[in-house]
Amino acid sequence: MTDGDEARLYPNREGRGGAADGAGDGRANVSRRGLLAGSATAGAALTAGCSGDRSDGGTATATADGDATGGDTVVVFNTGDATVSLVDPARDEVVDTQHVGLSSSFPSNQYAPDLTTAPEDPLWLNVGRGVRAVAAGSLSEVARVETGSGSNWQELTPDGASVVVSAREPAHANLLVDADRGSETFGEATAELDRTDEGGRGDREGPGPCDVTVHPDGEFAYVPDLFGDTLTVLRLDPFEIERQVDVPATGGDGGSSGDAASAPWMGTVAPSGDRLIVEHRTGTESLWDTSDPASPELLAQLTPDADGLGEGALTSEVGPDSRYGYVFTPGTDDVSVIDIEAQEVSGRIELGGSAFAGTWDPAREKLYVPVQTSDEVAVIDADSRELVERISVGSAPYGATAARVRPEPDGSASLLAAMAAVGLDAGEADTTYCIGNCACGHRLRPLEESAGPRLSGR
Repeated sequence: MTDGDEARLYPNREGRGGAADGAGDGRANVSRRGLLAGSATAGAALTAGCSGDRSDGGTATATADGDATGGDTVVVFNTGDATVSLVDPARDEVVDTQHVGLSSSFPSNQYAPDLTTAPEDPLWLNVGRGVRAVAAGSLSEVARVETGSGSNWQELTPDGASVVVSAREPAHANLLVDADRGSETFGEATAELDRTDEGGRGDREGPGPCDVTVHPDGEFAYVPDLFGDTLTVLRLDPFEIERQVDVPATGGDGGSSGDAASAPWMGTVAPSGDRLIVEHRTGTESLWDTSDPASPELLAQLTPDADGLGEGALTSEVGPDSRYGYVFTPGTDDVSVIDIEAQEVSGRIELGGSAFAGTWDPAREKLYVPVQTSDEVAVIDADSRELVERISVGSAPYGATAARVRPEPDGSASLLAAMAAVGLDAGEADTTYCIGNCACGHRLRPLEESAGPRLSGR
């Protein structure tokens, strides 16, 4: 692996922009539920005019008509200051910003917008050396599972009963977590696949399961294996590997049995269930037929040179009609739109900055894309496939998800966000794994240095 590859996979290996990764070593040292009204720093933040409605979208505790609660909400995680910006998708406005003491780069968002309908429903996030769940109505932690890895991805099943987790190196594992709030084992890993013995390219000690997307039938999930050059199909009940497909490098060479690397690392299955799009660290986008969910078949591979794909394909979302895929290509500061049916790049949407992930609103009418380098969220209309709005948010936004409920107002959390917005110390925070140029403060430490056992729960 070249120095450039290392820098892209581990941009914060030496630690930058915040606390070091690991449960317990970067926890918030200022409680967001604490009493801050009488402190000098709180007074300074109030004097700076940051506790009320702001036209720049930075911190707002209420909308123009005084309604800070409400329904559909897009939750944007600002990795630069451990805050979340809460966006009302009906008006495309930030209605509140809260300091939550953590950040998430790839929160579960495939089915969460429809499943999160009550304040107690959990939002599932990748934080530190595992995954966390926070209640949608309070953003307070309700569960955590340590995976033994600093790079994690998780996705809810369509019925909301489970979360499927991919934990890359050094764990090289997939886990199944109970996501049912009414269950006695809620927040616990009920099954685990240790995949280390599969090995990986070169001197890798495992296949590097990277990302996970769940088929809408709820029976299968797909895991791109970064170091294994394979696409792994997981059967969810029982939790086991159903099939592994060798992924060829561009042009048909390589894959797990060849000299070149295909390096699949992210993927999204279409709502229709019959198509899957996969991003590769090599910059390629591949399209797969999943009409038989257990046996995906490669249809096409798209590249920047041959097909006009943007550079640095990282991850993606698929539109509500399953016709178009939206691939975040931060190397060219745009979103590449894939016509899945025609198997071609149909266009690119300029963002004016680098974006690494995005989420649909609960109505699946608009795609919300955090632009990390400009502190904005770009809004793309599903019908026109055009950028229709830009929303100013907090510092270095990266991940996003959505819900049918809105977190309740929290004066102290909003005040801490206001302090962070003007550069005051709002407390340390747990970090998240980011790919690319972001201030997540994350570094991958040896497993023995991490806190918390495997398969831990509440």
